[in-house]
Amino acid sequence: MADVKFVFVTGGVTSSLGKGTLAASLAMLLQARGYSVTIQKLDPYINVDPGTLNPYEHGECFVTLDGAETDLDLGHYERFLNVPTSQANNVTTGRIYQTVIEKERKGDYLGKTVQVIPHITDEIKRRIKLVSSGNKFDIVMTEIGGTVGDIESLPYIEAVRQLKWELGQQNCIVIHLTLVPFLAATGESKTKPTQHSVKELLEEGIQPDILVLRTERNLSTDIKKKVALFCNVDEESVAESVDVPTIYEVPLNMLEEKLDQVILKKLGLPLDKEPPLTEWREFLRRLYHPKHKIRVGLVGKYVELPDAYKSIMEALTHSGSFNECKVDVELIHSEDINDLNVSDKLAELNGILVAPGFGSRGIDGKIYAVKYARENNIPFLGICLGMQCAVIEFARNVLDMDGAHSTEIDRKTRYPVIDLMEEQKSIIDKGGTMRLGGFRCLVSKDSKAFEAYGKSEIVERHRHRYEFNNKYSEEFKEGGMIATGINPESGLFEIIEIPQHKWFVAVQFHPEYGSTVLKPHPLFVQFIRASINNKLSDN
Repeated sequence: MADVKFVFVTGGVTSSLGKGTLAASLAMLLQARGYSVTIQKLDPYINVDPGTLNPYEHGECFVTLDGAETDLDLGHYERFLNVPTSQANNVTTGRIYQTVIEKERKGDYLGKTVQVIPHITDEIKRRIKLVSSGNKFDIVMTEIGGTVGDIESLPYIEAVRQLKWELGQQNCIVIHLTLVPFLAATGESKTKPTQHSVKELLEEGIQPDILVLRTERNLSTDIKKKVALFCNVDEESVAESVDVPTIYEVPLNMLEEKLDQVILKKLGLPLDKEPPLTEWREFLRRLYHPKHKIRVGLVGKYVELPDAYKSIMEALTHSGSFNECKVDVELIHSEDINDLNVSDKLAELNGILVAPGFGSRGIDGKIYAVKYARENNIPFLGICLGMQCAVIEFARNVLDMDGAHSTEIDRKTRYPVIDLMEEQKSIIDKGGTMRLGGFRCLVSKDSKAFEAYGKSEIVERHRHRYEFNNKYSEEFKEGGMIATGINPESGLFEIIEIPQHKWFVAVQFHPEYGSTVLKPHPLFVQFIRASINNKLSDN
C-alpha cells in the first residue's frame, strides 16, 4: 500500500466552498503530469446513497457506469479527469454503518463491543484503501464532505488522522480548503475564520499540510504569510482560490499557484513532466470567444436549484464550447407552463430540452413544451422522463389516444404508453432498485442518433423504473415516431425520433452523465448544432 499516495481534501468555515472542484482540479493537474489519479468522496450523511434524496436536498444524483447512485461531485471528477468512476468512489456514513452492523450480525467481531473507534474508523480506512486495490493508481485523492467541526464528519477526520500516522508523512497529506471573507465595510480580507478552522482541525488531531484560501479578491503576500505563520504551514503551501467565471478556470489558477508542485514535493514524487493543458486551454478559448449565441430552454420542475440538473448544465457548456457557441440556458419551471402561455414562454428559444424527473408534479407543463417543440419544428432533446413526455404527447395529439399517460401518473389510463418495467413490478424497497448504470443500445443507421454517435452500438447510463410500452410500437411507427435505439437484450426503446422534424430526439437514458470537457457528449453536440442552425435559418 505504501506505493500508493493519499491526498485528503477537507473544508472549513462554511459549506459550498468548492472542495469537489478543487479536488478534481488538482487531480487533473497531477494526471496531466503523467500520474494515474482517482478521486473518491466520503459523505457524512446516514443515507446509504443519495438515490432516494429529493434533488432540493442534495442536488443531482450522479449515476456511475456500474450502477451506483452517487454524489454530484463524482460528476465533477469524471468531467475533469475524463475517466469513469465506480461505486468505490463514493462512500456514505450510512454505507459504513450498514457494513459494520452486517459484520456484527454475522459474528465477525467475535463478541466484542462494536464502537466508533476502532470498528467504524477501520471500515472507513478500508473503504479509502479499497479504491486503490491492485495498485491501479499512483495517487488517490479523497474529498471529505461537510465541514470540519461537524459532528457527522468526526469519524472520517479520525480515520484520516490514523492513516497519516500509519502510512507516514510522505504517503498521506491533508489539504484544507477554507474561507477568507472580504468585509466591504472595512475594505479588509479577514483571516480569523481560517485560523479558527485550522484550530478545529488541530483539536481533532490533524495538522493540515496545505491550505487553500477561497476568496473573492486576490490576497496580498502579507495575508498569506500571516496565515502560514498562525496555522503552522510553510508559505509555499498557502494558495489562494479566487472566484472565477467558470469552474473550468480553477485548474489553471491552481497551476499558477504551483499547488500541483507542492503536492508532489510533499509526497516525494518527481516533477518530470510539465502539464501542457493544451486541450483544456483551447476549450476555455472557445468558451470565452464564441462565434454564435443561442437560447436553450431547460424545462424542469427543480429549476429553483440548478444543481438538480448539474450534469445537463455542464454538458450544455461542453457542447457549446465545442460548437464555438455561447449557450444561454433559460431555466423554465414546468409547473408554470400551460396551454395558454406556452407560446409566450418558449417562443424565443432556439432549442428546447425537457429534463428528467419523477412523479406527477409539473408533468403537464413538460408535455405542453414537447408539443410546442414538435409543432413549431424547434430542435428538441428529451431525457428520461423527457422522452416519456414526448411519447405521451405524441400518443395524445398525433395518434388520437385520448388520455394516454404513464402508469406512474395514471394507473387507470386507457392507453398506458409508458408502463412500469416488468422486473420492477415485484420491488418493494426503493433504494438502489431502479434500472441503474450502463446498458447497451443498438442505433439505427440513417438516424439523427447515428449521425451523432457515428456508430451502431453504444453504452449509456440509466436511472428509471418506467419504460415505453412495446405493445404500442407499431402504432407509433405508423404515426411517424420511430425507435432508432433499442436495447438488444430486452427490446426496450432507448431512443425515439421524428424523422420529419428538424431535430427531434428523445432518450430513455442519461447522456449528460457521459459528457466531459475533452469529450462532449455527441447528442448534446448535435442538439446545440441543430439549435444554431435553427437560429440561423430564422434570421
